[in-house]
Order: sequence, then structure tokens, then C-alpha cells
Amino acid sequence: MAERCPWCRTDPLYVAYHDSEWGVPERDPRALWEKLVLDGFQAGLSWITILRKRPAFRAAFAGFRPEVIARWGEAEVARLLADPGIVRHRGKIEAAIGNARAYLAVEEREGFAALLWRHVGFRPVQNRFRTPAEVPAATPLSERVSKDLGQAGFRFVGPTIVYAFMQATGMVNDHLVTCPCHDRVAALG
Repeated sequence: MAERCPWCRTDPLYVAYHDSEWGVPERDPRALWEKLVLDGFQAGLSWITILRKRPAFRAAFAGFRPEVIARWGEAEVARLLADPGIVRHRGKIEAAIGNARAYLAVEEREGFAALLWRHVGFRPVQNRFRTPAEVPAATPLSERVSKDLGQAGFRFVGPTIVYAFMQATGMVNDHLVTCPCHDRVAALG
């Protein structure tokens, strides 16, 4: 009998995220940017923490509209630092604002989705891992994407964060082959 990837355990929110979002190829540039920002906030924390706070993040960050966030300054940083619904980390908040500016520059220059997806030839990498131990935390590919993002002015985009982002956005299919989502996600690629 096929079993879900074990990382989502039995938490209903986690299971729903695993079954309907994680690994599904995302090509909308704004949605990609939101996921990258949230993965940056996740650094040092569990993803379920961010997932539970995602509605509050969306409210606090103006629906993740980069054109709005890019204009923010110290007053908005102070407001966000006082918001108990999100992760209150000055460096991550300031990075999110800076990343909005970087996003707008990349979107105008070449397109944010194109910057990311060109690294995989615009088609998801179809991995065939059988056990969680086989799934890497970072790869040479995530190191290249991380370097590209860093050169474009993004912060909190190290290779491990970027690999988690690539998994979440379907740039790589890391559902275990024993997971019922593996083949369904592969067919979307």
C-alpha cells in the first residue's frame, strides 16, 4: 500500500499541504516569491510553524504584493516586529522587504519565474527517492540557484532554503516513489 511522505505525519494541515501543494509545479511569479519569502522565514524553524502562521503572514505582508512591500521602511518593520501572528525576526523581515525590491528588478529584467525555472530547463526534475534518507538538504543545483538569487540581491536564500523552496514549488519532485502524490505530481511536469 502506498504511503505519504512521512514528513507530513498526521497533522491535517500538513497532510492537506502535502497532498495539494507541495511539489506541484508553480509558475506564477508572485506565488513563487511568496513561497521564497516564507521559506526564508522558516530558516531555523519547522515548516509546520510557518504553515500555521501563513494566513497571518499574508495579512501582515499585504497579500505578498511585492510592489507594496518594496516601499516599506522602518515603520512597517516596527509594525511587523509587534505582530504575534508572524515570526518576529528583524533580519528576516528586513530581508523580505529587500527581497520585494529584488523581485521587482528581476521581474522587469527577465521575469522571476524565468530566472528560477531556467535552472531546470523549464521542466521539473523528477527524482525517484525511495526513503527519506535519500532526499538531500541541498544540491549543486540549489547552490547555483542560491548564488543566482544572491547576485540578484535576495537574502535568506542559502542552498538549503532554496532546495526546500524548489521542492515546495515543484522545481524538483521529491515525493518518495512510494507516495501516492509522486506520479500525480510527475504528470503535472
